Amino acid sequence: MHPHSHFRHHHHGAVANLSDYWTHSQGRRGPFGPRGPFGPTGSGPGGGRPPSWGDWFGSPPPRAERGGVRYLVLAALSERPRHGYEVIQVIEERSGGSYRPSPGVIYPTLQMLEELGHARVVEQDNRKVYELTDAGRADLQEHSEEVSDFYERFADDSWESYVENFGDIMKRVGRLFKTLKRAGRHGSLSPKILKRVGEVIDKAASEIEAIFDEER
Repeated sequence: MHPHSHFRHHHHGAVANLSDYWTHSQGRRGPFGPRGPFGPTGSGPGGGRPPSWGDWFGSPPPRAERGGVRYLVLAALSERPRHGYEVIQVIEERSGGSYRPSPGVIYPTLQMLEELGHARVVEQDNRKVYELTDAGRADLQEHSEEVSDFYERFADDSWESYVENFGDIMKRVGRLFKTLKRAGRHGSLSPKILKRVGEVIDKAASEIEAIFDEER
């Protein structure tokens, strides 16, 4: 489906036609609205603050898969007994500050490991901490490669090491959005033009995907 089809047939009728699309896109959370990355000065790139991961993607930075968190916790406990907050700190430090799991993730994981018999609660310095069991060490050993692979994502070669380059790419993407916005305001987005634009975007996207495939 070409991009112009989306302008005319939006799910649930939220955006019924092209005019409505531009109105929607400039809403509070639209790409050109005050909360969007291409909104007014001060709300995104070129504004009063640098863009964040959420500005571009509306989601947090890369994080551990749901099932993989347990192995990060086991790895943190393998060094010495720790309480939940210490586990969070260890994971954050090992990821270079790129990933900080929330207490809502870590504490249920610790409880699950205790129920599995992979960790146990012990008292240390008048406070309760979690200690790895033999079963936990065996589980960690079987999945040690997953832990190493996860932290390697945040090594010197991670995307954060190239944040300026990444920002430059996103500025170019922003130029595309702004061009479409300007054309929409001038009434230049006819079905014929949108079809041609869609074909160009599809070709560019395929070439970019091929670049990523080569690096895998």
